[in-house]
Amino acid sequence: MIMSGLLHRHSQRSPWLHRLRRAALIRLGSSFLILLVLMLASPLPSMAAEVLQVRSSTLLQIGDRNRNYSVRLACVAVDPANEEAAVDLLKKAVPRRKRVNLRPEGNEDGVLIARVTPLDADQDLGLSLVTGGLATQSCNAS
Repeated sequence: MIMSGLLHRHSQRSPWLHRLRRAALIRLGSSFLILLVLMLASPLPSMAAEVLQVRSSTLLQIGDRNRNYSVRLACVAVDPANEEAAVDLLKKAVPRRKRVNLRPEGNEDGVLIARVTPLDADQDLGLSLVTGGLATQSCNAS
């Protein structure tokens, strides 16, 4: 009789515990799914490179937390007569610590050749020099 009473009580609790465990598992799974969706929908801010120095009309010193490197603007040639004006334009467009996006085009003697675009601009710096009349395009548009 005692044994049947224990079994009877256990069988009455079992559905309740089963529902509780199931609800907890559903909450855990839905929390995980929400967290995953949030991580994919709003990625962490990217670590953009920063301009450290405008060295010439086509050469920038760039840094990205770990290293510094020289970057030559791709597909532009600046006439020596326009050198100073081109440097001034670049210094205004990308002051020190300005974040930029790099699209590498190649490498020459340890200098990265890339299209450099400030994060808040639509136009890369080389094209800005060309449209400003300070440079000519030295390769095909891509």
